[in-house]
Amino acid sequence: MKQGVLLSVLASALFALLYYYATVLFPLTGEDIFAWRVILGLPAAAVIITRTRRWREVVWVQRRMLKSPVLFLLLGVAAALVGIQLWLFVWAPIHQRGLDVSLGYFLLPLAMVVVGAIFYKEKLSIMQKVGVACACVGVAHELWLMGGVSWVTAMVVVGYPPYFMLRRYLRVSSISSLWFDFCFLLLPALWIVVARQPSVLSVFGEHSLLLLQVPLLGLISSVALACYFASSRLLPLGLFGILGYVEPVLLFWVAFLLLDEPISGAQWFTYVPIWLAVLCVMLEGGWRWYNSARYSPHKK
Repeated sequence: MKQGVLLSVLASALFALLYYYATVLFPLTGEDIFAWRVILGLPAAAVIITRTRRWREVVWVQRRMLKSPVLFLLLGVAAALVGIQLWLFVWAPIHQRGLDVSLGYFLLPLAMVVVGAIFYKEKLSIMQKVGVACACVGVAHELWLMGGVSWVTAMVVVGYPPYFMLRRYLRVSSISSLWFDFCFLLLPALWIVVARQPSVLSVFGEHSLLLLQVPLLGLISSVALACYFASSRLLPLGLFGILGYVEPVLLFWVAFLLLDEPISGAQWFTYVPIWLAVLCVMLEGGWRWYNSARYSPHKK
């Protein structure tokens, strides 16, 4: 289990590093970085699938696609939804919107709790209700202070739940979904690279350091994905979910400390209630995991 925890934290740290790394790839734009991440991510996904021996799953989904045009269309929609998030993740830090994205990732677990209650009739526990209430206080303060929630934050909070709901409806595993997401996104990614002005050859010729930096981008992204999926297999689901909160914490501090994005004194009254909300969900998840581990019939 220690190895799983280490891999999960390492994955979060690498994703946070990728967040910062996007800002040093000048003169590449967010669209360029997104394109290279997809192009370099597809072979990385192939390696992960090979190492985990999951090609049978991928082939099974592919056969379903050939028999059902609707499945093909819906997988394309899912890829578009996650593609927007992949682009936003590297675009935001370049444009001083990193804190907005981190806020979105803090709110996302609470949004998923609400989605579960509304669409899947899942009952909210007391801690979840407290967490949702705290998050509402933070969001209400942001609405009062700024006149609205940033579109970047809203895109994360509103954009991810339909993707997870769609993937659940299609009964496609995370690893298979990753493969088909990259496959669908490969064509627009190649188009971005080919259509780029000035041309890729020109940019790489004038900024030769990119010849090392872009492959390193792929390496960071690939190792982060590999660590993420490896930890998901080694850890109980509850603990894996709790450790998922490490990433938005790191994203916040990267944006605040390394990217020098300012936070006014009044804005802390937005963040603190939302952090308390996340803490409530984490504590409840930790308690459930502890009880399940303690009273597991398989425990020796």
